[in-house]
Amino acid sequence: MDGPAALLPAVRRLLDGMVVVETLEEAEELLARRPELTAVTAEGDLLGAHFAQGGSAGAPTLLEVQASVDEAAAELERLAVRCEELAGSQRAAQERRAECLALVEELAGRRSAADREKSRVAQSLGRLAGQARGAAGEAERSAAAVARAEESLERATEEAEELAERLAVAEEEPGEEEPDTSVRDRLAADGANARQTEMEARLQVRTHEERVKGLAGRADALDRGARAEREARARAEQRRARLRHEAEVASAVASGARQLLAHVEVSLVRAEQERDAAERAKAERERELDAARGQGRDLKSELDKLTDSVHRGEVLGAEKRMRIEQLETKALEELGVEPAGLIAEYGPDQPVPPSPPAEGEILPEDPEHPRNQPVGYVRAQQEKRLKAAERAYQQLGKVNPLALEEFAALEERHQFLSEQLEDLKKTRADLLQVVKEVDERVEQVFTEAYRDTAREFEGVFSRLFPGGEGRLVLTDPENMLTTGVDVEARPPGKKVKRLSLLSGGERSLTAVALLVSIFKARPSPFYVMDEVEAALDDTNLQRLIRIMQELQEASQLIVITHQKRTMEVADALYGVSMQGDGVSKVISQRLR
Repeated sequence: MDGPAALLPAVRRLLDGMVVVETLEEAEELLARRPELTAVTAEGDLLGAHFAQGGSAGAPTLLEVQASVDEAAAELERLAVRCEELAGSQRAAQERRAECLALVEELAGRRSAADREKSRVAQSLGRLAGQARGAAGEAERSAAAVARAEESLERATEEAEELAERLAVAEEEPGEEEPDTSVRDRLAADGANARQTEMEARLQVRTHEERVKGLAGRADALDRGARAEREARARAEQRRARLRHEAEVASAVASGARQLLAHVEVSLVRAEQERDAAERAKAERERELDAARGQGRDLKSELDKLTDSVHRGEVLGAEKRMRIEQLETKALEELGVEPAGLIAEYGPDQPVPPSPPAEGEILPEDPEHPRNQPVGYVRAQQEKRLKAAERAYQQLGKVNPLALEEFAALEERHQFLSEQLEDLKKTRADLLQVVKEVDERVEQVFTEAYRDTAREFEGVFSRLFPGGEGRLVLTDPENMLTTGVDVEARPPGKKVKRLSLLSGGERSLTAVALLVSIFKARPSPFYVMDEVEAALDDTNLQRLIRIMQELQEASQLIVITHQKRTMEVADALYGVSMQGDGVSKVISQRLR
């Protein structure tokens, strides 16, 4: 190598391991034999064991293609931003035009509304002026009427005073004889007429005064309304002037908007032209970009294949080395044998001892039998034997040194639970016997009570309903513990038996009959009944009272009632009344 002496060491260092070849195929063959070298082709391609770089003698390199792609993408983004700016300007101009048109329409509507308001205010002023004039005339007439009423009042007052003086003089004058009654009556009548006239005059004056006050208030209200209408009219004039000013401003704005719209339309045409040019440039750049991306993908896929193959070889080699190291370490730790001695003693060239007998298999006793002789090493068979041995080992599980103690504890627990179970069974049998006895007793008591009540019900029902029939029927006679009781009632002259088809009084009387039947079947020291006869007529009430009197002979009855006839047969009456201070008081009265 020739060159400056100062640069030769650096050049040698840079070119260390570099080999020049003609083609890429020769470079791949060289690297397969000598992976520590770096091959350079005549076209400038650089190829190593773990990298590849394109040259510049022929087609553009990957860096040049990527640079072109980036430049095209940047140009495309710039044109897209420009298109968005122009589109935003167009939208803003259209929105401004729409706002101007809406403002013009709004101002026109407000002007029309102001004109209508002005006409309405003028009409209201005219109407209020007429009402004010009418109120003024009415006030003048009322004032004249008040004056006349006051004159009449003064005259009536004078006449009343004069008559009073005359009456006082007549009463004070002594006389030996009784004055004429006709004169006295006439004077009294004149005084009464005078007082009546005075009263009427006062009422008329008061009426006219109230009327004058009302008219004055009405006039003030009309005056205030007129002032309010005038103020409203002034405000309407101001609003109209403001609307005219706003209309002028809106016209100017609309004119400016039309000019702006013209400029916007020109800008829009120019923007559309620029957008078309940008789209054409964008399409051209996209085609170039697609071509460059396709070429880049091809190069990248080829590079990925080379890289993957190198990586797979390295990974497989590392895995095999790691597996060998793990096996050597495991042999030393678990078996305590060096790998060389383990291979020499148990290697694949050594015979394998015979397999143990399977479950239920009987081996021949002859030691020379082939089943008892070692066999050659076959990897598949030995792997199968290893898996079977591992499964058997896993099934054995870990050795538990406390198994005997746990068994003793569990056995003691089992014995305790067995004793508890026997106690529970015996208790359950005792409880079932008690339940059986209770059920038998309940069934016996219920049967006796039902029979007595049914017998008494037939007699009581026939007394409350002369000529009728009533009885109690079990819904499930076979099972007295769960059966229900139905009431069948047939009043005289009817065929129905269901309680729902009876009238309210008949249902009430049937219920009373059942209640009395229970009382008679199972007597009690006293009974409490709350308005049981409220729905009964006089005939049925008399029948019920007779039954109550029979019960009264052996028991004490407390009856809450509003029936007078029921109260008549009572021994004592108790009532609750409320005094004026809101405190209730109990009142009692013994009748017998």
